[in-house]
Amino acid sequence: MGVPAGEAQVALRGRSQELAALEGVLATARAGSSAVLVLRGEAGIGKTALLDYAAGRAVGFRTVGVAGIESEMELPFAGLHQLCAPMLGRLHELPGPQRNALSVAFGLREGDAPNRFLVGLAVLSLLAGAPEDQPLACLVDDAQWLDDGSRQVLAFVARRLKAERVALIFALREPDGNRELAGLPELIVGGLGEPDARALLASAVRVPLDPLVRDRIVSEAHGNPMALLQVTHALAPAELAGGFGLPGRRSVASCIETAFHRQFRSLPQDSRRLLLTAAAEPTGDMDLLWRAADLQGIPA
Repeated sequence: MGVPAGEAQVALRGRSQELAALEGVLATARAGSSAVLVLRGEAGIGKTALLDYAAGRAVGFRTVGVAGIESEMELPFAGLHQLCAPMLGRLHELPGPQRNALSVAFGLREGDAPNRFLVGLAVLSLLAGAPEDQPLACLVDDAQWLDDGSRQVLAFVARRLKAERVALIFALREPDGNRELAGLPELIVGGLGEPDARALLASAVRVPLDPLVRDRIVSEAHGNPMALLQVTHALAPAELAGGFGLPGRRSVASCIETAFHRQFRSLPQDSRRLLLTAAAEPTGDMDLLWRAADLQGIPA
């Protein structure tokens, strides 16, 4: 779900507890019941890589991926539509009130704002009515960026899954102020231990790595896989090799900033202007951002 297979495997060093939990969720669905798991952790800690692992291990499953998109947070039921789109061919099988509510939610028919309870029941019915010869894996990445309606409905569904052969796994960035997923089975994804962080760093570096430089990077990255990998792109070979090229006072944070700045410079001009406008808007108000972009003539 966004991480190339090779990188996903590298990022899974030191994740035996997390992998066992994912295997348990999939095994429960294979055995005929349903299971839910919420992966919580900071940005870059490897949650997407864990979802990729689950997708790869869901052999014999029908897999549906959902990704929260920050620019769609104000679009009602946008995230839920990603989940349900492959199942809408069975919409006619739902009870009338559920069918009508979901149809209005997805713009398939006109009507007042749908009752979210009925939308939740409709989604639960779609999942429960999936083909019995194949369990279903629903993998939800960046759940913190789901629109309110989708997040509430998915939480409603997660609390009511029983014997539908569904594995429902969320990845949620911390800190997160939304409480809809609170109380569901969860696993905190922490930083890698020092041996695994060193091994990950060594696997990503193609030049000699000075032990002092290595230890400093590992110490400042706090086991965050993205930080460990990004810093290898930001430091020059001479800095990684140490000696006269030892990277003075440059912190891991500044190295990551340098790496992202390079990516920023490679974007089209309109994309760079939109990002700069977003950085100047401290509240995260997407409507305000789009209005500001429109005033500046930025296509959005």
